[in-house]
Amino acid sequence: MKKDAVILLNMGGPNDLNEVELFLKNMFNDPNILTMKSGLLRRFVAGMIVFFRTESSQEIYRTIGGKSPIVDLTKEITGKLQKSLGDSVIVDFAMRYTPPFADEVIERLKAHEVSKIYLIPMYPQYSTTTTKSSLEDFYERFGKSGMDAEIVDVDSYYENESYNKAVLERIKEEMGDENFQEYEIIFSAHGLPQKIVDAGDVYQEQIIKNVDVLKEMMQKNGMDFQAVHLAYQSKVGPMKWLEPSLGDALEGMKDKKVIIYPIAFTVDNSETDYELAMEYEEVAQEIGVKEYKVCRCVNDHPLFIQALTELYEKMKSE
Repeated sequence: MKKDAVILLNMGGPNDLNEVELFLKNMFNDPNILTMKSGLLRRFVAGMIVFFRTESSQEIYRTIGGKSPIVDLTKEITGKLQKSLGDSVIVDFAMRYTPPFADEVIERLKAHEVSKIYLIPMYPQYSTTTTKSSLEDFYERFGKSGMDAEIVDVDSYYENESYNKAVLERIKEEMGDENFQEYEIIFSAHGLPQKIVDAGDVYQEQIIKNVDVLKEMMQKNGMDFQAVHLAYQSKVGPMKWLEPSLGDALEGMKDKKVIIYPIAFTVDNSETDYELAMEYEEVAQEIGVKEYKVCRCVNDHPLFIQALTELYEKMKSE
């Protein structure tokens, strides 16, 4: 009997310190990341970035346990989604820049009678740098594999109610017994160069819409923060990126209590575990922020598993 397959797509992260160079090399050779038209120039710039950043990046991963948490957490999500969908559906995952790559997953699918493959990127908001890159990569490797199956994909789901409920639950979890009215919340999104947005990328637009959805849901749930902010993290290089930066947003938080939610990620990674939880905590302390909290991503929260189940069922019915 032919089966459906649901494949979760994410960017990946080093499985050990030796994979840091591979991760950086694959990421910065991606034409969706470094968008210059010349492949030769891209390879040169990528090579320079890898040369200068590998050692410092290894130190970051060493600080958070010697590897990225993204693969192990995605395995947990995959296992729970498998239980949700049952044995009639094959659930697996593929990473963009580190193993397991899409062609490895496709080879596994060949061993089964798969008639339809449903692709769900782990990015709630669409961007050419994430969603487009992961989908293109899978389609390209599938095209070379000789496998015969229909592919269906979803490009965003920031409006899915179960997903947003999972976000609220993570915020409540981090707040514990604290008074919401004493805190300001910053939704921190991974930044993008302004020129990518100007070229038509809808990421910023969808991030803003996602925050608006969450604002309304928080009000209905009595999560009455003093204020709600949106900021962008992870700026690299001298060019103009989306603003305000998280650092600039924190500048106005002296003597205030602040909680951060990483709105662009569904799975914890170095940007959440190191950049937000460690680097920006130091920044907050220097500024004089009274209290600084960082929420976990939705990860394997039951409501996020429910959201992924709903996405599959919706794609299947269309």
